[in-house]
Amino acid sequence: MMGPSHALSGAAVWLTGSLALEHFADYEQSTLALAVGTAVCAGGALFPDLDLSGKVTRNQGGATVARTFGVFSLFVAEVIEKVSLGVYYATKLSRDPKRNNGHRTLTHTIPFTVLVGWGTTALCTAYGKWAVVGILFFMIGLALRGLFDRWAERAGWVIVTLTSAAGAWYTFANLPGDRGYPMIGLAMGVGCFVHIIGDMVTKAGVPILWPIPIKRRMWTPIGLPNSIALRAGGKTEIVVVRSVLTVVSVLAAIGLVAPSVLERFTTDV
Repeated sequence: MMGPSHALSGAAVWLTGSLALEHFADYEQSTLALAVGTAVCAGGALFPDLDLSGKVTRNQGGATVARTFGVFSLFVAEVIEKVSLGVYYATKLSRDPKRNNGHRTLTHTIPFTVLVGWGTTALCTAYGKWAVVGILFFMIGLALRGLFDRWAERAGWVIVTLTSAAGAWYTFANLPGDRGYPMIGLAMGVGCFVHIIGDMVTKAGVPILWPIPIKRRMWTPIGLPNSIALRAGGKTEIVVVRSVLTVVSVLAAIGLVAPSVLERFTTDV
């Protein structure tokens, strides 16, 4: 899938999941908490594609999301890509093909998703709001790049960075202290997992079962048959999938916000 579809899927899953928790488990969240969770999940749904690096010194190439913060994010993508490629060669078996990059390897696996979710939770537990502001800054940038890709491309990485910083600081100023914020880690993990599922419905597939060996291959791509798989960037993804995800996100957001709005209106009247 392309970046906007990944980001939309993360937002849609988090909003619908929050709506389900509110209705069936009586778990309510503040508007700010919902916004934070949605932003982190949408950004997390783009995070695995930081394994596609470009030309750092020229600020060119790589995945769209890798250029979110200019040269800095391209450098981060370069590091992640090289680590992924190193893990690939350290664990590959005889039938795994040779590769010259680490895209769709380590960051597109369940162990990576679990590690990201656990690591984020650990950071938030140890450092509280200070960890949240750093994580949110990065995730808001990725979410903006995915959800508003055309605007982000026109505005440039400086504006995206400033917008991310403003959103992160506003959240920091309004979040209560002395908390661990485990939902941030859950949102990151869910976002990464949603990304993997999104790539599984495309023709290339992902090695979601790593490190389980299958027929002398450690990095076996798992996905839908080519006859029904989506073509990344094709009309079905852009028109149908994105439209459905947008409608789901909007309806879930309305379902979450409408009761409190109606309650305030009724109280005022």
